[in-house]
Amino acid sequence: MNNNESVNRYGPLVGAIDEGTSSARFLVFAANTAEVLTYHQISIPHIYPKEGWVEQDPLEILKAVRECLKQTVFNLRQLTIDPADIVAIGITNQRETTVVWDSVTGEPLYNAIVWMDMRTTSIIDDILKDIRNRNKDYLKSLCGLPISPYFSALKLKWLLENVPRVEEALAAKRLMFGTIDSWLIWNLTGGVNGGVHNTDVTNASRTMLMNIVTLKWDPTLLSFFKIPAEILPKIRSSSEIYGYIQDELLQGVPISGCLGDQQAALVGQMCFQRGQAKSTYGTGCFLLYNTGTAIVESSHGLLTTVAYQLGAHTSPVYALEGSVAIAGAVVQWLKDNLQILSDIKECETIVEQVSMNNRGQIVFVPAFAGLYAPYWRKDARGVICGISEDTNRTHLVRAALQAICFQTRDILEAMREDTGLTLSKLLVDGAMTNNELLMQMQADICGIPVVRPLMCETTALGVAIAAGSAEGIRKWDVKIDATVPSDIFLPSITENERDMLYSQWKLAIDRSLGWDLPPETNNDVKDIHKTTAPGLFAISTMILLMIARYRSTS
Repeated sequence: MNNNESVNRYGPLVGAIDEGTSSARFLVFAANTAEVLTYHQISIPHIYPKEGWVEQDPLEILKAVRECLKQTVFNLRQLTIDPADIVAIGITNQRETTVVWDSVTGEPLYNAIVWMDMRTTSIIDDILKDIRNRNKDYLKSLCGLPISPYFSALKLKWLLENVPRVEEALAAKRLMFGTIDSWLIWNLTGGVNGGVHNTDVTNASRTMLMNIVTLKWDPTLLSFFKIPAEILPKIRSSSEIYGYIQDELLQGVPISGCLGDQQAALVGQMCFQRGQAKSTYGTGCFLLYNTGTAIVESSHGLLTTVAYQLGAHTSPVYALEGSVAIAGAVVQWLKDNLQILSDIKECETIVEQVSMNNRGQIVFVPAFAGLYAPYWRKDARGVICGISEDTNRTHLVRAALQAICFQTRDILEAMREDTGLTLSKLLVDGAMTNNELLMQMQADICGIPVVRPLMCETTALGVAIAAGSAEGIRKWDVKIDATVPSDIFLPSITENERDMLYSQWKLAIDRSLGWDLPPETNNDVKDIHKTTAPGLFAISTMILLMIARYRSTS
């Protein structure tokens, strides 16, 4: 098939690199129809050097992305589609994950520190000592974010203070920093041979170093964290040509879109109007609420973030965000750590086995490394409440799924307090939305319809839209009022029932707090907590004994 026949068949094509917490993918869309033509996906392992530390190998991430590009191009040829029809590529990525590398050799100077990593807790304790009332929102007016281990600035500060190779590279003026988008763009556009060191406003807004108003690296924030400006990437909009791929298979194709993964999902869900919101269910769960061009500062534990800026000469659009650290990860934990699931997909059929007369209300707070929005409590730890002698694995799996839904309701309640508005529906996406039981639970617990698009690749679609509509490309016509074909899950329980369930969740939240006390806490109190707090090891042991008993009687 020649090139013209391919164009007539599908129109221009746009690629999307989707580098998430668990895997890397490359998808190719037909710009005229938003149809996914083909893709390839590779899992990326995590590294756990210590409790609470989560890392990935940046070279493994880069290798996986390049292999996805290669295999997807092969797939296109097998489909008799010319890869030369790809007019642009966008990159969407796990946010806050921090990479440092040598500008001369291109070599990473340490593993990537993943967004959920908690090693900076002691740094934060030291910082808060010098702030009146230990106010974690001290910098929020500048960057929109609370002082938390979640964000990149603390991870970068730890690297500068604890890794000799990083200190040496800084002294030699060879140190480069970036989130995953910057690492990929720099390498794919040439690396040591002229690679472009860029990020976009959405990723920069997650570092605690960008001013949320000016969209520039803020001198006050850089000084506060002692971060040198020269190691940072240039901040650009989410939709413009940053550079051109130098890898042989796709050489010369422009990279023209860049969005943090949650912001990409907002765009992919067509939430272009103020008041629209979506929730993405993956390793974590992230709910973004479009606030338009207005910056809304939350007083109820939410983040202020940049939603997107579709062009260098356009106004940025902002969002309120509620971030949940553990969503799909809790089901993975049941499978890998407790081994009560043989496959993640099994959880739906297991929960259906719970007898209507035997649904003792087990509440599971999966605060494995603290709680994110709206609590921001790094001292929280996982708890399971309500266990009786009749409890079995079906109750535990059900409680894990409900925990995801309760955390989403926490965020919706905070958004209602901040905006004065109650959402009439919740748009959802992400791998976990394939679980229909989870979606029905979400509708029941929140009391509003849950709307799931039939086209599930909304994150990749969002950055493909950004790339395809960039100036100099203009192959994707963005329709802000586009209707997305969807499934709808309606609430099926009464308001009294959902409020009773939610009140039990709030009681369990109270019991999850205070397990990891700050250093200055009275030593006697710390000793009591050390001897009574179960921690994840003790929780796991308790549940394993319960499961063994269940299996022996089955």
